[in-house]
Parts: sequence; C-alpha cells; structure tokens
Amino acid sequence: MSTRLTAIAGLAWTLSLGLGACERRAGNTDPEGGLLAKYATVPLTADLSTLTPAEREMLPLFFEAADAMERIYWLQAWGNRDSLLASLADPALRRFAEINYGPWDRLADEEPFVPGVGPKPAGANFYPQDMTDEEFEAQAARDPAFRSLYTVVRRDADGTLTTVPYHELYAEDTRLAVEKLRAAAELAEDAGLRRYLELRADALLSDDYQESDRAWLDMKTNTIDLVIGPIETYEDRRFGYKAAHEAYILLKDRDWSARLARYAALLPDLQRGLPVPERYRQEMPGTDAELNAYDAIYYAGHGNAGSKTIAINLPNDEVVQLEKGTRRLQLKNAVRAKFDRILAPLADRLIVPDQRAHVTFDAFFANTMFHEVAHGLGIKNTVTGKGTVREALREHASPMEEGKADVLGLYMATALHEGGDEPGDLRDRYVTFLASIFRSVRFGASSAHGRANMVRFNFFEGMGAFSRDSTGAYRVDMDRMREAVAALAELILTLQGDGDYEGAGTLLAEEGVIGPALQSDLDRLAGGGIPVDIVFEQGPSVLR
Repeated sequence: MSTRLTAIAGLAWTLSLGLGACERRAGNTDPEGGLLAKYATVPLTADLSTLTPAEREMLPLFFEAADAMERIYWLQAWGNRDSLLASLADPALRRFAEINYGPWDRLADEEPFVPGVGPKPAGANFYPQDMTDEEFEAQAARDPAFRSLYTVVRRDADGTLTTVPYHELYAEDTRLAVEKLRAAAELAEDAGLRRYLELRADALLSDDYQESDRAWLDMKTNTIDLVIGPIETYEDRRFGYKAAHEAYILLKDRDWSARLARYAALLPDLQRGLPVPERYRQEMPGTDAELNAYDAIYYAGHGNAGSKTIAINLPNDEVVQLEKGTRRLQLKNAVRAKFDRILAPLADRLIVPDQRAHVTFDAFFANTMFHEVAHGLGIKNTVTGKGTVREALREHASPMEEGKADVLGLYMATALHEGGDEPGDLRDRYVTFLASIFRSVRFGASSAHGRANMVRFNFFEGMGAFSRDSTGAYRVDMDRMREAVAALAELILTLQGDGDYEGAGTLLAEEGVIGPALQSDLDRLAGGGIPVDIVFEQGPSVLR
C-alpha cells in the first residue's frame, strides 16, 4: 500500500475510535417542531424471554459488532463524525446530523442543512471528489476491482486512481467485528448460526461473502439473528457499485413466521405467470428460501440512516439468489410503528372517506411482505448479454428494482387472490397500497424507494388507477389499478431484462417527479404534524 493510502487507512482507524457504543437515544430536542419533527421517536423493544442464557450472552457481542459497522458507515457516508458533530452548537441540529449520518437531509433529496457544506457527492465517500466518470471507466476497463462492491477508489501518491479493499481501509473496526462474531460463534448453541457467524467473520476479512450468504440461508432454527456487513448499494448514487456497511440484530417471531412460510413455495408458479414474454421470466427463482417475521432490536449503519427499512430481502448476490433463493425478513415491530404513527393518520387526510376502512395493518404488512417476495421474481441477468441487471443499469438499478418489487408484489397479491390462494378483501390491498405510495414518496428522490414510488404514482395516475377530488382526497379504481399494475410490471421487467440503461434513466427522469397537486397534498401532511419516518430509541438499556 502506498504512503498516501496508508495515511488514509490510518485516518480511518483514528476516526473510528470513540464514535459511540451501543446506546443511541433519539429524544426530540427540537420542541418547536423544526427538522426533527420529520421523525417520530419509537422505542425499539422486544420480548427477550425466548432467549436462552447463551443467546443473552451473545447480545452484547452483537451490539459491539454492529457498532463497528456504524463507525465504518460514517466514514463511507461522510468522514469524520466527531468533527462534524462538534461543529454544531445547536443540539437539535446535531441530533439531526446523527440521524442523517452527515449534513444532508435524506428525506429532502439530500439537501444540505448545515451552511457552507454544499451538495452531497453522488458517490458519497467511495470515490475521489475530483474523479471524472471517464477516468473511472478507463481504469475499470483494465481492473475489475474498480467495480467491486467491496473496494473504495482513491488516488495513489502519483495521482493515479487505485482501489483499496474494505478490509484494509477499515481494518481496525473490521478486526473488532470479527473478534466479536467469533466470540459469539463459540456461544452459539444452534449449529447453523454458529457456522454463519464463523463464515461471516472470515468474509469480513476477505471481502468474499458468498459462502457466508449460503450459510445464512441454510440456518433455519435460530431464534436470534444478525445481519451484518457491507450489503446495500443505495449510498452510491453515482454508479451503484459500492456496498455500505450496516447491521441489524433481530429476534424471530416463530408464530408469525409459520403463517408466512407457505408463500416462498409459490414463487416458481408466479414467475411463470409474469405479464412479459417468456425470455424475461426464464430464470426460475431458488426455492430454498424463507419468509419469516422478526422483531428488530437494533439498527446500525446504512440501515439506520434516514428512512428506516421495515423488511429485508437478502442476499443480494445474483449467483446465490439463483442457486438458493433469498430470505425475506419482515420487521414486525417496525411495520407496526410506521402504520400507527404515519400510515393511518395519513390515510385519514388523503383517502376518500368511504375507502379509508380499507387501509389496514394486515394489508400493510402483507403488501410489505409481497414486496420482499417479489424481489425474487423477474430476471437477474440481462437477455441482451450486458451482464447482470445491476451492472447494466448502474445507478438506476436500485430504484428500478424497488419499483419492480412494489408492482410485482401487488401483481402477486392479485394473482393469488383471484386463484383462491389469498383470503381477504383485495380492496384492502389496493387502497393500502395507494396510501403507502404517499408515505414513501415523502422520502424524496434521493431514496431509491422514494423515486420508485414517484414513478409508480405518476404512471398509475396516467392510467386512471386512482383519481383526486376537489378536496385533495384520492379514490382507487379497482379495474384500472389491475391494468396499471400489469402494464408497469411489463415495462420495468423489460427494461431490466434488456439492460436498457437509457430507457430506465428516461423513465426515472420523466415519471420520478412530484407534480404541483401532489406537492400541495404532501405539504398538507407536513403541516398536519404527520412525521415522515421514525427514529429509534434503542440499545441495551431500552431492552431492559
């Protein structure tokens, strides 16, 4: 490693020290309802009575490993956490910077809220700020490490672009996490969990995650779970190549998981019925997959930044997905918090009175579940020889994939209901789906989920799937909603299968915008005191 790169790595190690341990309290210190009013504070608690004594011993180790991911993510998203927070005298502003992992508002298209900061780099801290796309592509053509999920691009001593593996640049926190995972593995009574923790520790040191991904899918009987490592690529809005560090500590709800287990087996039949030509549905999803419900007890790193995920679908590796499928994790306590604090009051303002009863928690939970299941449908490799969909669509891949999962989730719910495999009132799914669009659109265009929802809102509106009356209330048209779901599903699956970078970009640019009428409705929500998202009060003392 060059002298310059050694200095960079040393800086990362220095910055990682003392960046906060397991306690993160989110009390609203902004009594006048400024920026912090965007978030509702929710204690992240769960029933720990099902844990064995050994599993209770593992929890502190998991917290420490998760906090190592937290420190690494700060370096990826911003840089020196402590210097930023120390520069903010206002406690509310400082807390808002903690929530956003930097001085840019993740729920307002990354607008800076600290004077003089300037716009957020699209590539976050993964690339040199003076690097041109042409310079990157020239180097990437010669060295595939530039497009690796697990390298940071830097300049060498002579100014040439080079790459640094994650496990080298973030060595100190990586080693700490590895130590904690191995200690937890020694305590693990569940053989599958023990093997996963051992392999995940090895993966953090090698930046090769496939075997640990397979082991994570293989473990079936564990109660406690830890999702950890560099996983999602949303933070890299420049190319969509670089994965950001995060962690979730989870407890399985066995009763709810038993209710959900049957859906994974339906994926092959649903894949065969997709509304696209056969070549776009020729990949059969793996059937060694699970759909489980969990209570989350800790979020760290990327998963804790800005809007909080309520479901997880992993692994992202296309090879492992096709070989074994994925696991879908519904975070039940987070889903409930978002429904109670955001979706239900939002529906009271934006859905016509005679359809409001169709906005239900069960429908919200089911739609979220089908969204995650739908990630396993469609196509992972382009039919045009352009490599994987992720490689071909680059920075457009994440919003297109989220849009696909949303619309195919509703397609699945419709197909299963019409086939007699899904009980309940389909109107609940459709009206709750529309209300959920309003919820997610408020995340802004910087979020892949927000952009996907804007595209869907405008596409559905153009097809008459819903209408808006003079009071600003919306009504779902059931028949036209079915037609819009099929049409948008076909469009997105075709763009993905073709690896059509330009077409995907055009769709996002033209449809991924908020029109004046919708903006006025969103402004009404803000003025009515409805938060945009939730922030957690979490950690060992909260659990106790």
